[in-house]
Amino acid sequence: MGAYILITTDMGKVIDVLAAIKAIPEVKSAHGVIGPYDIIAFIEFSDPEALKSIIIDKIQKVPGISRTLTCIAA
Repeated sequence: MGAYILITTDMGKVIDVLAAIKAIPEVKSAHGVIGPYDIIAFIEFSDPEALKSIIIDKIQKVPGISRTLTCIAA
């Protein structure tokens, strides 16, 4: 299964957050973008519990992230 994670960062933190996000094994791609979000990442996961763990225990713990929005790919 896969999901897109839309990420808003603190001011001036996009480059640092992007590097940290790309280092997470479940993140298959991540790009800095222009618009209401600063980074869009695509992750792969095996089940809902794995998704929860990736988001809460890995992505949201990256310093400089202020908000995330998860969109599960259908």
